[in-house]
Amino acid sequence: MTPGGSNYQDIGDSRSAYADYGIAPESAEFKNSPFRKAAAVVGGKNGTGSNSAVHELLECPVCMNPMYPPIHQCPNGHTLCVKCKSKVHVCPICRHELGNIRCLALEKIAESLELPCRYQIYGCQDIFTYHTRLRHEQNCRFRPYNCPYAGSECAVTGDIQYLVAHLKDDHKVDMHDGCTFNHRYVKSNPQEVENATWMLTVFNCFGHQFCLHFEAFNLGLAPVYMAFLRFMGDDDDAKRFSYSLEVGGFGRKLTWQGVPRSIRDSHKTVRDSLDGLIIQRSMALFFSGGDRKELKLKVAGRIWREPL
Repeated sequence: MTPGGSNYQDIGDSRSAYADYGIAPESAEFKNSPFRKAAAVVGGKNGTGSNSAVHELLECPVCMNPMYPPIHQCPNGHTLCVKCKSKVHVCPICRHELGNIRCLALEKIAESLELPCRYQIYGCQDIFTYHTRLRHEQNCRFRPYNCPYAGSECAVTGDIQYLVAHLKDDHKVDMHDGCTFNHRYVKSNPQEVENATWMLTVFNCFGHQFCLHFEAFNLGLAPVYMAFLRFMGDDDDAKRFSYSLEVGGFGRKLTWQGVPRSIRDSHKTVRDSLDGLIIQRSMALFFSGGDRKELKLKVAGRIWREPL
């Protein structure tokens, strides 16, 4: 790492396949999901979960995910989900050729069940009918977050506490306490780098974590740098905060004020929406001083909580 600076790397644009079919479960955490192991909590009160044997009947033997109607079966009565039905041609249990048979009895059982959210292990205490559960889980506020690290396509997911430890231990991300910062980005021969992302920096502020991103890319034909902040939490909580960024030098200054985006939005989504401080390369090199052959850009910022 350059003294006072940040590392960068070029932007690069555990899936275990089922033995014979090459079909992966939609979510790695499903094996530990409350769909299989947890008892339901009804309306915030302790209740009795649906029979676990029924849950097992509704588990697709190929992808191991729960089956939703339409549920298909082979001539011998072995069932599988509609997604896997389109990918395999023989029954995964008896190897009999699949037809186009629906298991209407199991579909009726599925429609009558009330199930806990699969993210109950993360804090969701609601239960749902079979169909509404699937819709809820797509937007459940307790669903795991994706790793916010921008320099690689990291597949790790988890709650915020887990991801903070992951960023520190696995990605070696710099962690800082405080709501004001003065961060320096350095790169020699910046004209040779068209697409790059600098090392993520995380700030602990107001009991929450904020990720500072800095990237280089082409906006149309113009090379630019962009700095922006993401909030490690949901969008509703992110809107309680604002931040400002500033770069300048030699009597000139650029400033940006905005609301941090939740890490529910990927860094690419935020970057492509241009929701941050954008600096033309020529201006960034002017701020850097010297012979303009080296980027030495200092980004100052502040985070504050909006009044309720």
